Amino acid sequence: MSDLKKEAVSLHAAASGMRALGHHTAKPFAAAHDLSALGALGSLLGAKGQVQEGMTTLAKLTAQLDGEWQAEAKLMGEVSDAFDLLDVLLSVAARATKD
Repeated sequence: MSDLKKEAVSLHAAASGMRALGHHTAKPFAAAHDLSALGALGSLLGAKGQVQEGMTTLAKLTAQLDGEWQAEAKLMGEVSDAFDLLDVLLSVAARATKD
């Protein structure tokens, strides 16, 4: 396998992984006002409003990160496709020079 092909496969795998990141990060913050995971801590500290505000902020930041990751994953996929095409073109050119 040529170096370009290996790089294309690696980029494709990384892009697929980046596309899945949003699924793992958005779910914990989907219910931004659900404090059940904190137990009584929020109430005991009297900081329930601040905790909810923080969770809302985290949810927004996570959504923004997901958008950035999707854009990066798309670009990585396009670079991977370009490497695949370049690898094919180089192979054809190498064959043409042999003949």
